[in-house]
Amino acid sequence: MTAGFNLLSDDWDDAGTRPGYEAKEVAVGRRLGGELVGATLYELPPGAAICPYHEHYAEEEMALVVSGRVTLRGPGGESELGEGDLEVFLRGPAGGHLIRNNGEEPARVLMVSTLAKVEVCRYPDSDKVGVWAGADAEGIEQVKLMARESAAHLDYWDGEPEPKS
Repeated sequence: MTAGFNLLSDDWDDAGTRPGYEAKEVAVGRRLGGELVGATLYELPPGAAICPYHEHYAEEEMALVVSGRVTLRGPGGESELGEGDLEVFLRGPAGGHLIRNNGEEPARVLMVSTLAKVEVCRYPDSDKVGVWAGADAEGIEQVKLMARESAAHLDYWDGEPEPKS
């Protein structure tokens, strides 16, 4: 059994460097040995978001605000979440979400999700679709595809040769 993890600690795996997404993060689920449930803790500085607005098609997610306040953008608009607030994000367009810190103090959010061997995410703001499959024991995807949704509408038979006899 693992020793557990304290959500108020300053034990981070990584920090984002993309403008607007500079959050610190730690893969809590992986650290605790999770196999079917994942969890990542983020610390968002003022003005930062966890990731772009997106929809999952295989995994469900939940967000727990551990400290501070954040703005949740969902299919129905924006709402404010504070310490202790919990939200669930269903699969598909109904669960689309973006979480950002519009406040003046850092905020911590724990994202918990089911884990799927194959995941598809849609990013409607940027016309992208991402596919991840075959993650290894460290969670590194072995197959990854990111494409413009508008450019990816091929016929099933496109480019297929006639079968040889």
